Amino acid sequence: MLEPTEEMRLLAAVAAGDRRAAEELVSSTYGQVFASLMRMVHGDRELAADLTQDTYRKAWKALPTFDQRSRLTTWLFRIAYTTFLNHQRRAREAQIDPEHMAVVVDPKPSQDDSMDRREVALRLRRAVLGLPEELRFTVTARFWAELSVEEIARVEKVTGAAIRKRLKNAKLRLHKALEAGEEEVA
Repeated sequence: MLEPTEEMRLLAAVAAGDRRAAEELVSSTYGQVFASLMRMVHGDRELAADLTQDTYRKAWKALPTFDQRSRLTTWLFRIAYTTFLNHQRRAREAQIDPEHMAVVVDPKPSQDDSMDRREVALRLRRAVLGLPEELRFTVTARFWAELSVEEIARVEKVTGAAIRKRLKNAKLRLHKALEAGEEEVA
């Protein structure tokens, strides 16, 4: 992770057309962006890589509008999150009717423990995605992208106390949804 002064220097160099500075910015932020998208897509490496590439394509296009009120990684995470949501929307629109889908059976035996963990993780992921936008962004930024409360507050232009309140509200909703076996918590 870059120090703020180094980040500012590199951003100025990129604005001046320095290709090496651009490469350094990407190499210093790529791991964080990819890791946060990996958590969002539930470990699908190919999809995370595709979404990461889309994120950087969009970021480079929008870089002249980056006002540096937040860290570059925070700004990139917001773009990654929006890219992920857009992917989810497109995927939902393209879904095939489940009645017409072929059933594929995995020939190898499954392990109950890993299935239970995957099922719980999937239920939690669906419950998080079912939260209202404001809470969903706060939860994913805090726990999937591991941004601090202060960084999220800067991006959302609210206080740290407001972010902590959102997290508490989201946790209560998620707890209720998971206890009830629901995925919609809005």
